[in-house]
Amino acid sequence: MKKKLSVLFALLLSFTLVLSACSSGKSEKSNASSSGKSKEENPVKDRGNEIVIGVTSEPQNWDPIDTFLLDWSTVATSVFEGLVDRTLDLKLQPGLAESWEYLDDSTLQFKLRKGVQFHDGEPFNAEAVKFTFDRLLGPEGQKGPQYANYNSIDHVEIVDEYTVNFKLKSKDPVLLTKLAGYGAVIVPPKYVQEKGDEFFNNNPVGTGPFKMTGYKRDQEIVLEKNPNYWKQGLPKLDKVTFKVIPESSTRLAELQTGKIDIMKRVEVAQAKTVKESSFLELKDVGTPTVYSMRFDTAKKPFDNKQVRQAINYAVDKDAIIKDILSGYGKSISTYQSELSFGNNPDLKPYKYDPEKAKKLLKEAGVKEGTQIDLFIPGNDATFKEIAQAVSFYLEEVGLKLNINSVDGTTLISDLIPNGKAGHMYRQGWGGWTLDFDNTAYLMYSEGQKWNPSFKDAKVEELLAAERSTVDQKEREKIFKELTEVLYDLAPELNLYQAVDLYAVNKRVQNFQPPHEDRMRLEEVSVK
Repeated sequence: MKKKLSVLFALLLSFTLVLSACSSGKSEKSNASSSGKSKEENPVKDRGNEIVIGVTSEPQNWDPIDTFLLDWSTVATSVFEGLVDRTLDLKLQPGLAESWEYLDDSTLQFKLRKGVQFHDGEPFNAEAVKFTFDRLLGPEGQKGPQYANYNSIDHVEIVDEYTVNFKLKSKDPVLLTKLAGYGAVIVPPKYVQEKGDEFFNNNPVGTGPFKMTGYKRDQEIVLEKNPNYWKQGLPKLDKVTFKVIPESSTRLAELQTGKIDIMKRVEVAQAKTVKESSFLELKDVGTPTVYSMRFDTAKKPFDNKQVRQAINYAVDKDAIIKDILSGYGKSISTYQSELSFGNNPDLKPYKYDPEKAKKLLKEAGVKEGTQIDLFIPGNDATFKEIAQAVSFYLEEVGLKLNINSVDGTTLISDLIPNGKAGHMYRQGWGGWTLDFDNTAYLMYSEGQKWNPSFKDAKVEELLAAERSTVDQKEREKIFKELTEVLYDLAPELNLYQAVDLYAVNKRVQNFQPPHEDRMRLEEVSVK
């Protein structure tokens, strides 16, 4: 068995090296020093006090109530701000609100920052906050994907010019971290009303460190320094341009020739090329995103907990992380990252134990040669390799895995919600609130869109309990019990927490890759 697995990973490694050579745009016989760094001069000479960033795509709509896409947050975090801020180290801190407090269970009061202006010169005040949330919670906002995140808010009351009360319909223990997200950023009332929603979609105005001065759909976004930014001395750059470059090989070529300074979404196969450059730096960062192969518990044999546990014992997740992801991933015990509030460090991932897997399968009455259908998105080359590895592991315990590659949007929007994604399917989840509530409720509560079949009375009880209190210590206790229950029920084969890779020209100073795609550029400078 070990020999077969080593052959498999050798083949996968060979494939990865071929991709790396193709992605680099040059042969492996590049002129390199003994240290492994290629002897190349930095091609960026006269760009001035600005940077260019290569991104994979853009949202095609800059209105914050109309999107939940990470591509929006990558750019628009520099344009818009919310009442609560979240630092690159994921700490909550005051944003456009200087402070907040619960006056009672249904009233959250914010004291607003004075002297802040929108990019069009409008003042930021209580009227702007009320307008933002009236719009988000009203008919226009209800058409978009952000509404559901904030519908615990009934309405916003103005106390005075710089004080507002949020009147709540129900307790929401995750409300503050949601307000630090990007759906509830504050927008300028006069500008939106006079220009209209359609104009605002393409010409956004916020209070952030940069203002958007140019936008060519699917090509580039230009941000320029906000000279009236309320944080003194910031931003340090005069200009930031985001170039939309879908192909990773093209993004890398643009980076190598100096046309861009920062490359988002470096592929594992490209990491070696970046490391060998004398003027580039590879930066990695753990993310809230986790990947699993979810089980459809309505389909035999996965209606049996023993079978689900057996699959977890059958697969060597550490080997997948090491050999396919080149170490750029972290093992997980439940379906959340280590960055999530509610993660249980006492739980360890299921160990690799094929003999135990065989025993559990035998006890569950699963016959050798039983066929299992797995559905994965066809555009994820890395996950195709992972699926092949899982297939190999399952073959060793007597199961036959049939891998079905389908369109990613179809998988997420149609097949999974309708229970048509086979016995197992790839599930990636961002966990954007950094709180297990968001993941656990949508993945395990009966009747949720992306939970076609899993249900458990104890899980429902614990989910209701954690949402009934804003006492974080009590919620942590509830999450500890919930993760233990889910660990035993094994509703998925948990694989890994994603690690994102960025490549950065060494002329760029103080760039810290974000955990959740939201680039913070106000402190970035160049040399």
